[in-house]
Amino acid sequence: MERSQMLKVAQKDAYDMILEAIDIGVYKPGDRLVESELAERFGVSRTPIREALQRLETQSLLTRDGRSLIVASLDHNQLAELYVVRAELEGLAARLAARHATPEEVQVLREMLEADRSLIGDPSAMSRANRRFHKQVHLASHNRFLVQQLDLVHRSMALLATTSLAIEGRDVKTLDEHEVIVAAIENGDGDGAYHALREHISVAFQARLKSDAEAVQAL
Repeated sequence: MERSQMLKVAQKDAYDMILEAIDIGVYKPGDRLVESELAERFGVSRTPIREALQRLETQSLLTRDGRSLIVASLDHNQLAELYVVRAELEGLAARLAARHATPEEVQVLREMLEADRSLIGDPSAMSRANRRFHKQVHLASHNRFLVQQLDLVHRSMALLATTSLAIEGRDVKTLDEHEVIVAAIENGDGDGAYHALREHISVAFQARLKSDAEAVQAL
């Protein structure tokens, strides 16, 4: 492999590793990211780390604090805007999945639902499972452009410091809502799938707003 190709691979790997670290909460909103520390953590040189940080800053996942780069955070208005876009795009993905999902894809969604029941009470594991479930719905839409846009939306979701699935009872309700979504997709009910997934996102947003309000009140 030529040096230029190796550099591109290293840059992609560094970007993916930093993004995943933000996504799973290793780095939270407000945390400072330092080139040398990241290079040591991920075992790559500082050049691909620098390129990855620049890319993440361009995507507004990182922001400047003086000369330092920190993980960005979302204010109330940005959060509301994100959920509006997410609800529409996710609803569209569910509608298209109801039209285009193969029997095998529907079976995978069913198996995910069954497996995720064992994760109730573990917010971190449920959060990862929730992302896998939604990604599978996106892929079942068979629309690459929609999948790309949803990937961007879900990158921004990584800027949320906590998961709404940590709220008591939310994990069980989430799986019940997933069940309705899968049933609509399985039955080829595009309108039903669209509305079920939009309602699912709306309920999650309400739960997050309520949790955030209670946290402020407790200060």
